[in-house]
Amino acid sequence: MKDQKTLYKEAMHVLKETSRTFYIPITFLKNDLKMSVAAAYLAMRAIDEIEDHEMLSNDIKFDLLTATSELLNTDFDAEAYAALLAPYAEQLPEVSLRLADWLIFCPEGARNIVQASTSEMAFGMANWAKAKWQVHTREDLDDYTYYVAGLVGTMLSELWAWGADIQTDRELAIGYGRGLQAVNILRNQHEDMNERGVSFVPDGWTRDDLFAYAEENLAKADLYMKDINKRTVLLFCRLPLALAHKTLKAMQDGREKMTRAEVEQTVEEIQVPGTQTIHDNS
Repeated sequence: MKDQKTLYKEAMHVLKETSRTFYIPITFLKNDLKMSVAAAYLAMRAIDEIEDHEMLSNDIKFDLLTATSELLNTDFDAEAYAALLAPYAEQLPEVSLRLADWLIFCPEGARNIVQASTSEMAFGMANWAKAKWQVHTREDLDDYTYYVAGLVGTMLSELWAWGADIQTDRELAIGYGRGLQAVNILRNQHEDMNERGVSFVPDGWTRDDLFAYAEENLAKADLYMKDINKRTVLLFCRLPLALAHKTLKAMQDGREKMTRAEVEQTVEEIQVPGTQTIHDNS
């Protein structure tokens, strides 16, 4: 078994390679909370890569995600997980193959939180893979965005309570996740339809309706922030939210996304003290 120092270095490397957008805010966090959120992101990305994989059939995705969900509901048998993925090891990325490592890397006190949330996410993703991601109603959209993103919000809220004694509203946490996911859906709407034959837009909805859905949930995310009184956690939460708001505005202005320069400027702005009332007792 690898020592924690080696695992930390490898986990942060994979995190940075997998998503710079989340790597940056995670670096704002401290000690056990930083490791817990990093492990949580990697665990959820591990199953997300299975759900999104272009070469796996929906039936295989359902089987893999269902079995992974069940393994996460127990002490997690690393050998059983490796055997489960073995037939597809050549196709799946490192982040998926090393799920057991991310759980070992996670501080023991937070591991149950991360495993339970990732298990629930895998269960929901499995069912959506079986349903071929066909969204027809607002309820469908709410269900899908809960499993792939709202659960990230509720898990983070549990981690804030565990690691920083911060109490937040569960429904607002779900709104935070949904808001970020709605922006992603808007960004990828045409690509999802043209390349995957998938639409996350309810029947009868226009693109304006989807914008309204995103704005409604981002407003909940703004309210969610008001309960957070530790600077490092607030910095973590502010960056993805600021990027979502600005990406939404860019699309409303007719652009596909923010420029790299705008992203870098936002990262700098978030770290400037005084741009939002925060109590530095982190």
